[in-house]
Amino acid sequence: METANLQASVVYGRAVSRSGEFCPRCGDPIERSTESPDWETDRDQSLCDACYVDEYDLIDAPDRVEIRVCSQCGAVHRGNRWVDVGAEDYTDVAIEAVTEALSVHVAAEDVSWQVAPEQVDATTIRMHCQFSGVLRGTPVAEEVTVPVKIGRETCTRCGRIAGGSYASVVQVRARDREPDDDETERATEIAHERVTELEANGDREAFVSEITEVEGGLDMRLSTNRLGEQVARQLVEEFGGAYSDHETLVTEDGDGNEVYRVTYAVHLPPYHPGEVIDPDDDHGPVLVESSRGQLRGTRLRTGEEYVAAFEDGDAPEAERLGWYDEGEETSLVAVVDEHAVQVLDPESYETETIARPEYLDTDADTVRVLRSDAGLFVLPETAPANAR
Repeated sequence: METANLQASVVYGRAVSRSGEFCPRCGDPIERSTESPDWETDRDQSLCDACYVDEYDLIDAPDRVEIRVCSQCGAVHRGNRWVDVGAEDYTDVAIEAVTEALSVHVAAEDVSWQVAPEQVDATTIRMHCQFSGVLRGTPVAEEVTVPVKIGRETCTRCGRIAGGSYASVVQVRARDREPDDDETERATEIAHERVTELEANGDREAFVSEITEVEGGLDMRLSTNRLGEQVARQLVEEFGGAYSDHETLVTEDGDGNEVYRVTYAVHLPPYHPGEVIDPDDDHGPVLVESSRGQLRGTRLRTGEEYVAAFEDGDAPEAERLGWYDEGEETSLVAVVDEHAVQVLDPESYETETIARPEYLDTDADTVRVLRSDAGLFVLPETAPANAR
């Protein structure tokens, strides 16, 4: 027994293992303070801490990481889709890609790392990475270098733009007139603003394919039906009028689903804020202030509010007399009474008695007047909102 105990107590001159286990790799006794986790293999459990650390790496890094970048818009391909990253260079993108590609040992604790990127050339970034952590209670450190290759190609969105792809058309027209420059410019702004908003919310399918001035107005080819409807709706909200839509079957997709192109026909009102018209009601000219739903404005003879009849909406029968911006400054000669004033005719330079509207400031030295086929009328001091 004494010999057996001696043999058990001394193995090649090494210390005694309290657990009775010895590392099969180095022969040192194994001291265990806790049970081994379930994911460790029997061989892992049989190794001492020092041999375990020598056996396994703290970090498993790939030999190379590749990044797919759109050469047109700079988007990065991640997973199965393209993502806008807004990067001026791709160092941060490379760091993120390397981070995702690294595998940290499951038993590692307190892992930290730092990276020093090295720009080798226009398409290669070498990432020098230093790691530290604790593995089975033993502090460990490793260094790895991962080359990141940047591949240039064209993303799906830019390919569609280059190919002139579109799913909707917004036709901007106006009843009994052509849209003016302010309306067509604003329509273009609305289309691009909507695209920006959709992109900010992660929609990469939204873009303006083409905007063309045509006889009678403007045609805008847009990438999606959703975008076309939003643009048409906002145009009507801002300028009044109405829009209609019409679907046209253009093809079938790879799954056999029918693909439709939608045309949104926007019909702006016949009268624009800032226009002076003479409705067929014998109450005198009106300065148009709004065409949304119903035509609204101000009577130039009295200063009273004008609202078109419900059945007339935004298009009552009226004669066009001119525009607010065609008015001229002239002298206010005298106030005749509560209904009339005398002004200097800006064309003949003769004193003329005309209607005195409520908005006229009788203490003013000058007033703004408009000469029209219906006579001379005093205009308000301030132009209507959105006036031409």
